[in-house]
Amino acid sequence: MKRTGPSNLTTRELINNIKILSNKEKSKFWQRIAYELERPTRKRCEVNIYKINKYTREGETALIPGKVLSLGELDKKINVAALNFSELAREKINKSGKAISIQELIKQNPKGKKVRILC
Repeated sequence: MKRTGPSNLTTRELINNIKILSNKEKSKFWQRIAYELERPTRKRCEVNIYKINKYTREGETALIPGKVLSLGELDKKINVAALNFSELAREKINKSGKAISIQELIKQNPKGKKVRILC
């Protein structure tokens, strides 16, 4: 069976932009993100805030190729980039850090340095 990828046009456009960036920068990091985003919606990552807090360091950026959920508290000042956020998760992250989209992360950090993938 042929993989078709997501049917959401904005997600498809994001994946294409990430693939172009990975080829331009010769980055395995962005190739991995594109692969994770091409997975079916039911197999995408869903990460709670407590897991982000546990596995990241102060000043780091966490990238979640899926959805961020609101269980737990964040006590570090970090940036969190994700495909989607629940409303409560976005509020909790913005209290101590910054919740951004993957597109914003690409503009800010095209090399993908000091970014941790959580899944």
